Order: sequence, then structure tokens, then C-alpha cells
Amino acid sequence: MSETKLNYIAGTWVAGPSDIENRNPSDLSDLVGMFAQASADQLDDALSAARDAQAQWAAYGLERKQNVLMAIGTEMMARAEELGRLLSREEGKPLAEGKGEVFRAGQFFTYYAHEVLRQLGENADSVRPDIEVDVRREPVGTVAIISPWNFPTATASWKIAPALAYGNAVIWKPANLTPASAVALTEIIAKQDIPAGLFNLVMGAGRDVGQRLVESPRIDAVSFTGSVPVGRGIAAAAVQNFTRIQAEMGSKNALAVMDDADLDLAVTLALGGAFGGTGQKCTASSRLVVQDGIHDAFVEKLVAGAKAMKVGHALTEGTQIGPAVSEQQLTENLAYVKLGQSEGAELACGGERLTMDTDGYYMSPGVFLNTTNDMAINREEMFAPLTSVIKVASYDEALHVVNDTEFGLTSGIVTRDLARATHFRRNARTGVVTVNLPTAGTDYHVPFGGRGNSSYGPREQGTHAREFYTTVKTAYIAAGKPV
Repeated sequence: MSETKLNYIAGTWVAGPSDIENRNPSDLSDLVGMFAQASADQLDDALSAARDAQAQWAAYGLERKQNVLMAIGTEMMARAEELGRLLSREEGKPLAEGKGEVFRAGQFFTYYAHEVLRQLGENADSVRPDIEVDVRREPVGTVAIISPWNFPTATASWKIAPALAYGNAVIWKPANLTPASAVALTEIIAKQDIPAGLFNLVMGAGRDVGQRLVESPRIDAVSFTGSVPVGRGIAAAAVQNFTRIQAEMGSKNALAVMDDADLDLAVTLALGGAFGGTGQKCTASSRLVVQDGIHDAFVEKLVAGAKAMKVGHALTEGTQIGPAVSEQQLTENLAYVKLGQSEGAELACGGERLTMDTDGYYMSPGVFLNTTNDMAINREEMFAPLTSVIKVASYDEALHVVNDTEFGLTSGIVTRDLARATHFRRNARTGVVTVNLPTAGTDYHVPFGGRGNSSYGPREQGTHAREFYTTVKTAYIAAGKPV
């Protein structure tokens, strides 16, 4: 029997009242480990410890705090091969993507290590004589971080790193589908020069631990990434205490392919954007809006490319698409295949459960053709290796279709026309826009977030993160008379 991995609360590794199994979705016979589930009393212990530790951490010197974040990031990057393998083993994304995610997560910590030294205030003269004004930012307090399973290390890191950099305490509830990556990151953080209770890992179901966490009056801010329904519930619970909220939620990203596009580039971008990470990412290109002049040639190459993609064990060299993360996710994916067909969409390829050498949640990448933007498969986030082609007659129609959604996270255009690219960049109603690139947003030094039902609250990443993790204090100082 595997040794149970524990929660980290108030500076101590502690067992919980129950454990859960974590199995490899590429090979269900592979037990990744057993993981303790936190109790309500243990969460209360974490909340109590965090407040005291936060005051101590805020008083640390700048370089002392910077060294902590730099050490975390440096170790993550150095261990990207090892930790990336663990991530891919439990989540199912191809190994290259797992290693890349861990390395990028480390870069978030080293970036925010430098931001520790760039926290500069402002000075001004008052409208009243002989009075000066000092404006600076202070930590918001204790931050609850609720992170998803699809980027278990990266998403958590781009929340944890700025939270610590700006002087806050953290209580982290990771997704129960990917606890191994959470424990691995916590082990790195726990050995740093930080006060006991500054950083806490509480594993458990969202309906239990997560709900109690967001309802607590001792939480000053909640940063969440996940589904729209859960985000709404968190916001409703947190607002009772006027807790600050940051939520990154659903998406229905569109890639517009114009008649003048480089055909091979457009297909490459569509395949990578739609099927990278097994389609289990919030920036996936699930709607391909294609102008009629290039449509047939694009579809021919797209379908051929999708059929040629290698589905396999996440840790096998050459795998391009791993398994779905869980049986529930696979079941939902296959249900969308049936739904699309029932709506009249043509399934040109894929969309089937696959039998492989190991028992896992494998599915072939699917392409829907002859779809319209009012179909459910083009309105709802599928989180699957599925994409839909929507034919349009003009650029204006393409832009309309791109914007015709309740979401607004990312969008992209493939075109050689600079004027058209500029118009799209300015008029696409999404938080992230790409031109001749995949629909993604991965740079750690610039803001990330969307519009509509995709995002709520301040942006994540870059210097914009300070808007969420700090509060502003304005001080007035009477200069007095010279002696």
C-alpha cells in the first residue's frame, strides 16, 4: 500500500480523517498515491495560523522575501523533468507539456521574486499647504487559492507567487484529481525560510473544504480558476463577508481563418490550439471560424492532421494527445460527440473511445463540420479533444461569430492583411487576442484574463496581479514649521 501524502497545516504535515486514491489516467493499474483529505477542524487550524504568520511575513525584509521566492522558482525549474513526469502521470498531458508546465511555473516564482523589490509607492503634495501625501500598497491579508486540475502546477503558481510576493498568507485547496503535483510544490515551499502557517495545503472536495474556505470571514481574498457554476457559487458565498474575488472561468475560444491565410500555418495553429493538452485547457480553440474561400482546403488538411495525431500514454515518447483526466471527463466528452451529431453536425473524424495497451481514458481527436454558432457544441465549453468548423462568407461575419458568445477569454485570427489583423485585435471582445498565433496566453509578465463569463475581478499575472493581492493606503503627513 502506498504511503499516504499529508496536508500541510500551520507548518506541520498532518493526516486527515480520510484518504483518496489517485490513479494514472493513462494506466489505471498505476496507483500514483494516497492523499489525505482535510477536516473542518484542520481548515480552522490553518485559518488561525495564517493570520499570525502573515503579520510576521509582512515584516520580513525585502531581500529575505525575495530569496524565498527565488529559491522556490529555481528548484522547480531544476526539477522540471522529475516534477513534469509526476504531473503528466497523474493528469494525463503529454510529458513534454508536463515538463514545460513545471518549468514555466518556476519562472512565475522567479519573476515575482524580482517584483518584491519593485513595490514602489507614490508621493504627492496635498491641496492643503504644508501637507504631504504618501500612497502605498499593503498586503490584503489571508488569501484562499482554489486551483484546477488541468494546469495543476502552473495555475496554482501564478496565484501563489504574487500572493507571497505582496506579503500575504496562503491557504491552497488544489483539485482532488491532481493532488500529487500539489504536494510536490508544497514540499518545496515548506522548506523555505517562512513563518509556520504562512502557507497551508488543505486537500479535499470542493463541496466540503472549498465551500467552508470561501465562506470563512477570516479569508480576505479568494482566487479561483474553474467552471462558471462553481465560480458563481464561490462569489455568492464570499460576498456575504465582502471578501475580495478573482475568478477565471469558462471559455469558448475562436480562431478565425481568413481567405488570405497561410494554409499550413492555419492548420498547425488549429491542431495545436484545439488538441494540445487533450483539449483540456481554457484557451483551447474549440471554434474554428473559416472563410469560405479557404474552407475546403483547410478542412481537408485539418481532418488529415487530426487523424495523424498520436494518442497514447502520457509518458510515452511521441504522444501528442494523452487521456482524459478522469472517467467522468471522458463520459462528458463522449456525450458532446452525440450531442453534436444530434444537432446536425457532421463528425468528420475521431470522437471515439480508444482501446490501448494500457487501460485508460483515451479518446481520438474529433472534428465537427457543417456547424452553426447556435449549436450547443459551439455555445458550451466542452473541455475535450473536439473542435468545430464554422464556415463564414466574410471577415465581418467571422468577427460577428467570434464575438457571439457569453464568454470572452481568448480569440485569434490567421491572416496576411495587416489592416484586418489590426481591426480584429481592436474589435474582438476577448481579454486575450492573438494574430497568427495559437489562442493562448502564457507570458508571466503581462496580464491574463477575459470578459463576460470567462473572468470576474482583477487580472492575473504581471504587475496587474498587485490589484488583487494588495490594498491601497493613503497617508497624510503634516510637514510642520521649520525650527
